[in-house]
Amino acid sequence: MRSGTKLSKVVQSMLRCPVCGGTIRDADGQLVCEDIACGTVYPIVDGVPVLLNERSSLFSTQALVRQSKVRNVLLRRGKTAGSPQPQSLLEKLEASTPSISRNIRSVGNVERFAGLLTEPATHSVVLVVGGRTLGKGISLLLSHPSIELVESDVAFGPRTALICDAHDIPFEDGCFDGVIVQGVLEHVVDPARCVTEMHRVLKVDALVYAETAFMQQVHGGRYDFARFTHLGQRLLFRAFEEIESGALCGPGMALAWAYRYLLLSFTESRTGRALLSAFANLTAFWLKHLDDYLVRKPGALDAASAYYFMGRKRDLAVPDQDLVELYRGAQLGCQHVP
Repeated sequence: MRSGTKLSKVVQSMLRCPVCGGTIRDADGQLVCEDIACGTVYPIVDGVPVLLNERSSLFSTQALVRQSKVRNVLLRRGKTAGSPQPQSLLEKLEASTPSISRNIRSVGNVERFAGLLTEPATHSVVLVVGGRTLGKGISLLLSHPSIELVESDVAFGPRTALICDAHDIPFEDGCFDGVIVQGVLEHVVDPARCVTEMHRVLKVDALVYAETAFMQQVHGGRYDFARFTHLGQRLLFRAFEEIESGALCGPGMALAWAYRYLLLSFTESRTGRALLSAFANLTAFWLKHLDDYLVRKPGALDAASAYYFMGRKRDLAVPDQDLVELYRGAQLGCQHVP
């Protein structure tokens, strides 16, 4: 396997063809599936393998290679190739106003994830799905010498070590000690298939940590497909034993987002939306601070902006009858009577 990739030799040995699941080998700076019936060739771009099943993915290898070239040009010009930078005075004004978003629990959750992962203290390999930038709390894992992160995404970014689609994760069965997926599953076409893939590449008893959106308006444009209640998230991870779950961002943030998007609905102009967004931030940022009090209350499980789930891989799924009994919100008196 090519040593010029950003992946360690251990991780490289775990790679598999996302089309057929066959082993892959290095061939003149490319990766080639060794299955004669498949033989798919995958490029390595700036040390990043691009392993996409183009038969099913929304993304194309050719488009990603073009993206990499544009990114390199921007970097040579001293510009950031990640998130769009404010260009106009209005956009700079909006960027300078207080944020209406607040993630309260990620840091503590990731810290606990790391603690569970390193008991006993052995070398652990963790796949990060959607890791082109550093997610909330993930820097804690970088300080653990026994934890190796494999940061993957469907786009190039400062942290991307592997391009892959979560619908077809290009790794062998049972090879990871943990998977982290933050704010991604609402942006994939088939969340259940992605979670099944995560389950497949995890070892027995390995860990998963996920963060999913609920009361959030469209924020991914054309790549924004789903939202999950607290029980909906549990359904998604039904093949895992729950360690902990709950509200991540509370009802206060959810209300602030609803207010902002209400104002944005009045106009489609770039100038108008920038002004209204800045106004919403200035007048509603305080709502997120209510979540310090609300986030652990049962009512927050009915109205949170986002949830988290931490669990262990199991082979038996939670039955539907047991699933509905796991409801922990504030509407316990509203049980359905058949």
